Amino acid sequence: METHLNPQWVKLIQSQHPEKVLTYARYLDDKVLAAIYGMDLDKYLLVKAQLIQQAKEVAEHLLENPDFAALVDNLPFKAGETVIGVGESTTDDLLSWFEILRHLLELQRPRDGIRLINEGISGNTSTQVLSRINGIVSKQPNWILCLIGGNDAMRVGPESAKTQVSAEETAKNLHEIRRIAAARSQSRWVWLTPSTFDDARAAAYPYFQMGHLSWRNEDIIAIGEMMRGMSDPVVDTQAVFGQQAQPKFIGPDGVHPSIDGHIAIVRCVVECLSGGKER
Repeated sequence: METHLNPQWVKLIQSQHPEKVLTYARYLDDKVLAAIYGMDLDKYLLVKAQLIQQAKEVAEHLLENPDFAALVDNLPFKAGETVIGVGESTTDDLLSWFEILRHLLELQRPRDGIRLINEGISGNTSTQVLSRINGIVSKQPNWILCLIGGNDAMRVGPESAKTQVSAEETAKNLHEIRRIAAARSQSRWVWLTPSTFDDARAAAYPYFQMGHLSWRNEDIIAIGEMMRGMSDPVVDTQAVFGQQAQPKFIGPDGVHPSIDGHIAIVRCVVECLSGGKER
């Protein structure tokens, strides 16, 4: 991305969205959001537009393959339906699999008017998703695609003996989130297993070292097992990324997917939900 801007600004706009966190605040327009980021309005709008365009270009490239385009046509979302993506930074990201999915549907099926709502919030654990699931299902979506667990698996402090959310509590949260959604809506539910990590890259990442933050693949794989053991359809990103994530699928920090990783996830989503396979 050619911007001549501080890359930290770009990263913040890409993955941190105050309007989702400050739900009680009014008038969070672009001018206010730019001020929160510490930027002027024109620069903010430029970066945001470039990120949106980048995700669109990824979708355009994927649709150049007629076999993949046919799979998008066969996705089970009907005209006029609403699809909500629930999760953390892997979904919240303006270059995420969910944003690429949005562009795939807009480009390939423009007349269907399928509405995608991104309810990913960077940093959310399953506990925080549980706290806001009532608000999510109140929108009465037809579909909910849920990818959570990466922040549950985060460990804080030197040589931490526990994850931020224990495995037992994560399991309880997943079941309760699903129970509430089933009780309060007719939404069709799909789990996405949280993608695996590059352990060595994460351990060497300076900002994680400064914050004493760490992740272990054994923890995230265990959360994937929980989802695979539930009754709803599962898009298994871990099967695509590998038990130790393939380096090309993971960004510099060793935890968050790269653009190639997000492409791998959206391909997996499209193939799993359409019941086909890209050639």
